[in-house]
Amino acid sequence: MLKHLFPLPLFLISLIAWAEPLSVQEIAPGIYVHQGVHEELDEGYHGDICNIGFIVGQKGVAVIDSGGMLRIGQQLREAIRKVSDLPILYVINTHVHPDHIFGNAAFKSDNPAYVGHAKLAEAMERRKETYLRNNTAWLGEAFVGSELIKPTKSVDATLELDLGGHTLLLTAWPPAHTSTDLTVFDRDTATLWTGDLLFIERTPSMDGDTLNWLKLIPQLKAIQAKRVIPGHGPVTEQWHEAFDSQQRYFDTLLSDIRSSIQRGVTMEKTMDSAAAVEKGKWLLFDTVNRRNINILYPQLEWE
Repeated sequence: MLKHLFPLPLFLISLIAWAEPLSVQEIAPGIYVHQGVHEELDEGYHGDICNIGFIVGQKGVAVIDSGGMLRIGQQLREAIRKVSDLPILYVINTHVHPDHIFGNAAFKSDNPAYVGHAKLAEAMERRKETYLRNNTAWLGEAFVGSELIKPTKSVDATLELDLGGHTLLLTAWPPAHTSTDLTVFDRDTATLWTGDLLFIERTPSMDGDTLNWLKLIPQLKAIQAKRVIPGHGPVTEQWHEAFDSQQRYFDTLLSDIRSSIQRGVTMEKTMDSAAAVEKGKWLLFDTVNRRNINILYPQLEWE
């Protein structure tokens, strides 16, 4: 009995933590979501900042994004196994960003089809070295075992996947948040996974074609969805309003940057003023907004 009074060896504690399933919420029949926390990638990052989850049908399971490292993917797999022992048929990545894809390796033993935008494999290869280096720096030993797994099934325009009782419509979009954006619409529950085409609470970040992103918002709002799972932030049924808020931020940012350029204000000074009226409405605003200005200012100079 005395042996139980001593602390567990560190490796046993590590194994126990490794197997701990992620918390998930069933937000519609068969639709399970884990909401990521709002952290910056390069400061206090733990590989768990985006929304990930899964859909359980009669035939099997589809994973929607896998998290930012192997361990998060493994914990997501444990959460799946608490709900269902059906085969994991698909692992779907909504775009190329590392917080959404580095948990893919957790599902290798399930031999699923890895599904993504037609441009995802090329984008993964182009960013591979940088992503591995940066995420190792951000996550340290916790990143060990994480790897980029490219899609085995690509979506050029649309693709339907039948899980049995859940028919998923996957849509590949033109460059917007990234050049690899993919949405997943479950026809049976009218649930839309937007990936990072929609941010709620967290300041929207850009890595693609922002002007085109704004053009896509009316098309996204035309989808007959009852509820939306954004890439970051809470699940909502007031998702039209969420897109309106995102558009307001971008419109304000673009207008302020254009005004600065016209008045000869430098990019460095513009970083302190552009979209300042939006600051109290978004989390992580100072860091993300400055990064957005750094991307947009040089582009808008050439308009």
